[in-house]
Amino acid sequence: MHGCGNDYIYVNTMEQSVPNPQEAAIRWSDRHKGIGSDGLVLIGKSPVPEADFSMRIFNADGSEAMMCGNASRCIGKYLYEKTHPWPLSVKEGNVYQETEIRLLTLSGVKILYLHIVDGVVERVTVDMGEPVLENESQFLGNRVLDKGTFVSMGNPHYVIFTDDVDQVGETGRALERHPAFPQRCNIEFAQIVSGETTDKTKADHATIRTRVWERGSGITEACGTGACATAVAAALTGKAGRKSDIVMDGGVLSIEWRKADNHVYMTGPAEFVFDGEIEI
Repeated sequence: MHGCGNDYIYVNTMEQSVPNPQEAAIRWSDRHKGIGSDGLVLIGKSPVPEADFSMRIFNADGSEAMMCGNASRCIGKYLYEKTHPWPLSVKEGNVYQETEIRLLTLSGVKILYLHIVDGVVERVTVDMGEPVLENESQFLGNRVLDKGTFVSMGNPHYVIFTDDVDQVGETGRALERHPAFPQRCNIEFAQIVSGETTDKTKADHATIRTRVWERGSGITEACGTGACATAVAAALTGKAGRKSDIVMDGGVLSIEWRKADNHVYMTGPAEFVFDGEIEI
């Protein structure tokens, strides 16, 4: 499945087991000798009553990630369209339905709101929780980078606003393992396309072009937590208001940082690509 081009292999561990997910993630993610993906996602039962299901995610290099926004949306679509273990909440007649799923991740329980039309999950909104904020200047070799903004969305992100988002490969690779990030870091390069203001009244809605170097996977088509981090960083630095459309290589994610609860809400699509069997 993929969310805006951020593609993962999904295994329902309530039906199948993966004894060594780290090794499987490396082998299966190889785009020349394996299935090809940004990593491996395991869907399981929740071990705690506060959640309905659980997810574990392993990057293409075998490292385990805390959370993935795009993967969580895909899990919502998979669970709804492949299984129906929870009651539906129907709103506005039979045209639009919204179903809520509580998903346990290594960064806490995330709430998924499925937007369903004619039995198909067209989009998913994820309550990503509150961002954790920190600002600091970073160094690379002997040159000082533009000041970026650190935002944790359950996993670490460093957002740099620049006119050159295509530096994602060279600079992103170096910054992922910078000494300032002992657990490594996801790196975003962002450019305001529309909605930037210079006065105290920020635009209601901004469009931001963003490219991502994802920790453990390299350049990815999209990153849900990275889109959230970019939107929060834009609001913090006065470049945008609390609503942004984040244009990534693989598609667009809509982000809202709500004042009422300080939570970040991400909305975007999820798609099946194919299914099949592979020997472990």
